Amino acid sequence: MKNKTCLIIVGPTAVGKTSVAVELAQQFNTEIISADSRQCYKELNTGVAKPSPEQLQKVKHYFINSHSIQDEVNAKVFEEYALQKVGNIFKAHDTAVMVGGTGLYIKAFCEGMDEVPVINPAIREELVINFKNKGLDWLQTEVEKNDPIYFFKGEIKNPQRMMRALEVKLSTGRSIIEFRSHKKRERDFTIIKIGLELPKEQLHQNINNRVDDMMSNGLLDEVKNLASFKHLNALQTVGYKELFDHLEGKISLDKAIEQIKTNTRQYAKRQMTWFKKDEEIKWFTASDISEVCEVVKKSLSTSGEGKSEVL
Repeated sequence: MKNKTCLIIVGPTAVGKTSVAVELAQQFNTEIISADSRQCYKELNTGVAKPSPEQLQKVKHYFINSHSIQDEVNAKVFEEYALQKVGNIFKAHDTAVMVGGTGLYIKAFCEGMDEVPVINPAIREELVINFKNKGLDWLQTEVEKNDPIYFFKGEIKNPQRMMRALEVKLSTGRSIIEFRSHKKRERDFTIIKIGLELPKEQLHQNINNRVDDMMSNGLLDEVKNLASFKHLNALQTVGYKELFDHLEGKISLDKAIEQIKTNTRQYAKRQMTWFKKDEEIKWFTASDISEVCEVVKKSLSTSGEGKSEVL
């Protein structure tokens, strides 16, 4: 597949990645693999900003509605899934498009993911319940006590990462850090990375507007219907956990909505911090679709074989 290329569109939530990806896929007559850790769940709809029915009709998408919230989905699962799908796409097309904001999933696709042990679901469920009841301070204390290696080297403000580190340590007796080989795998196709960004004020307005639209389109009803599954890992996510708190009488609806906006803005900031560390990403604004297409076409004509290409 040395003459095949995967275009990867990255950036923070609400920046406009989906529209650019659809435009690129149409330009190159190909298909899209989503790299979003929540849009794969068929039970989650309003709160995860999936592509519209019109966009899904224009271009075939993978990793959208592909899994259940009761399935185990992680970066390793995504790596295997996406490599299989991109291989299928390359049978009919020279170019594939990937789009999403889950940095770890994209890193796994580009560089490979180390194997980690199978975790006892009961351990994960207990951690989720305790975190829900006791909060971030409790989780940080538990990680510091049980896995000081991760506490000093890992992300201690990201609940999902900390719970993952804690469940690995409690299940295996070893830090998740010890399972990381840091060996970058070479892919046999070219990778071109495109980042989308906006001025902070505009991005924040996009986020606020999106949350308001989600509420208008029935997010609260969706969350009510998922209440019996709130303990699942898939639902420990922005837009759902805040409304679960409201339904349990912990906060008002207005407060829940404000928290969703705040937490989404904070998530967008973490996404940008992650992606800005990747020097292979060439940055554009979402309105620069024509420029993105031209740069990609030029890069495709001059790119090397089987390696990531810095635009």
